[in-house]
Amino acid sequence: PLLVGGRSSGARVACRTAAALDAAAVVALAFPLHPPGRPERSRAAELASGVPTVVVNGDRDAFGVPSASPGVEVFVRPGEGHDLRRGPATTATVVVDWLRAHGFAG
Repeated sequence: PLLVGGRSSGARVACRTAAALDAAAVVALAFPLHPPGRPERSRAAELASGVPTVVVNGDRDAFGVPSASPGVEVFVRPGEGHDLRRGPATTATVVVDWLRAHGFAG
């Protein structure tokens, strides 16, 4: 199966193109929910890709943290900002565990 993903704006692109690419799932790292300081400009609708989606964001992300919704699981990394640099191994573990739980990894 094809999985698409990205970080920040790449996560937005992955969500917007998943259906057209017939992707099986989306991995969205540091999904920018809104421009910093502009929560009224939410991009939450872009997460509705129609395929299982995992989002990993930091709780200190100035771009906001999306909420879970049908088909979208959100994992919030404590102490992380938009760059997700404080614990890349932990972020990777979150993603791999999600992939395994959905049958995409052994």
